[in-house]
Amino acid sequence: MSFSLPTVDALHQPELAKRLQHKLDNLTKPLGSLGRIEALGLRLGLILGNESPELLAPQMVVFAGDHGLAARGVSAYPSDVTWQMVQNFLGGGAAVSVLARQHGIGLTVVDCGVAHEFEPQPGLVISKVAAGTADSLAGPAMTAAQCKVALTSGAELVKELPGNALLLGEMGIGNTSAASMLMSRLCSLDIADCTGAGTGLDGDAVQRKIQILGEVLALHAEAREPLDALAAFGGFEIASMVGAVLQAASERRVVVVDGFIATAAVLVASSLAPAVLQRCVFAHRSGERGHALLLSRLQAEPLLDLGMRLGEGSGGALAWPLLQSACAILREMASFEGAGVSRQEESVVASGSVI
Repeated sequence: MSFSLPTVDALHQPELAKRLQHKLDNLTKPLGSLGRIEALGLRLGLILGNESPELLAPQMVVFAGDHGLAARGVSAYPSDVTWQMVQNFLGGGAAVSVLARQHGIGLTVVDCGVAHEFEPQPGLVISKVAAGTADSLAGPAMTAAQCKVALTSGAELVKELPGNALLLGEMGIGNTSAASMLMSRLCSLDIADCTGAGTGLDGDAVQRKIQILGEVLALHAEAREPLDALAAFGGFEIASMVGAVLQAASERRVVVVDGFIATAAVLVASSLAPAVLQRCVFAHRSGERGHALLLSRLQAEPLLDLGMRLGEGSGGALAWPLLQSACAILREMASFEGAGVSRQEESVVASGSVI
């Protein structure tokens, strides 16, 4: 499959890393006392290439698409919920809408392949490849050409967005199935370890889901390369997200990764360009089965662990203030020298005692 892969170079900046660490170590606080916020500040400084990083015009993009496999009963909700939730996002009533509004994050919803015709409206980008993917138990979810279109549209969308941070969101009934299969294939894991309840299946229904996904994997046993697997399992919204991640990484934007579906998209993107992971901040550990294992495979340590499994980009929006705080600390916190505050070792010498 031919896709013009954006160039994502490794961030090799030892001198900048040294200066950032020195700055963090010399702020008016005990060494390392801000814990993982310091590591987050260091990461953001390296991504943005600045000792005083500033996050500008953050953009939440919710990629939406339907899945033909949903007709097999792999979700507790009907496919109509996809387009209904798109309208809810645009109307401001969804969780991610509320959180984006609260934190001043721009919100764009993209119709990558929803089985519904939307009227043009503010906040909606129509990049429909088709009215949902095909049933992956009958054949590939996407043709190679469709997959390329979705990848390219995601990359082109990011080129038009302002700011230096991309927050990933998604909506698509059946997309946990696609994510589970991508994880299973690209990480060489048993599908049972990658499959959970999704939108709320009970135990028996989860077992049926695992059986169906196993059959799909067997049908597409030859789909081993990242883009071949993406085309085989879907969906349009995941493929568009992969293209967006690759483009954002090539532009050195901060990529804020939400839950299981978004992490599966990052898995595909990083399989194509490993340095993508250097640009990613993983917002939270989802309650969806498989996400913790996938994060471990990517050697990613999420910021939050709240038992959430909503998707939409909700975890990314909730974690956003932590990124803002990490940057503000680097930009605004005083150093020992600047504030005239004695260091710990100076206090020890002065008092003749151990603090």
